[in-house]
Amino acid sequence: MVKRIVTGAHYGLLDWLAQRVTAVVMVIYILLLVVVLLIFPPNDYAAWKTIFGNQWTRITSFLFFVSLCWHAWIGIRNILMDYIHETGIRLTIQVLVILSLLFYTVWAIDIMWS
Repeated sequence: MVKRIVTGAHYGLLDWLAQRVTAVVMVIYILLLVVVLLIFPPNDYAAWKTIFGNQWTRITSFLFFVSLCWHAWIGIRNILMDYIHETGIRLTIQVLVILSLLFYTVWAIDIMWS
């Protein structure tokens, strides 16, 4: 009888699905933004402020940014798990990535709602 050695955290299907869902959310947002910019082309700061002053634009932009951060986290985490085998170094880099993504998310909130 052969014993299988199981390694990793078994994220497989969940990660694959999350990558696809976040990618679809980002593509839809970008397409909608392109349509809005073609219909209402902004010439100055006031026009940009009007477009992004709408609450729905802020919410969808925030959803885009959260999707971007989640998508990036899954990709970076998988790369780190595949290529950095020293646990301490990998965990340190993962913590730094998490902190930077959280910082960017808070910064995006501050930009969009200030």
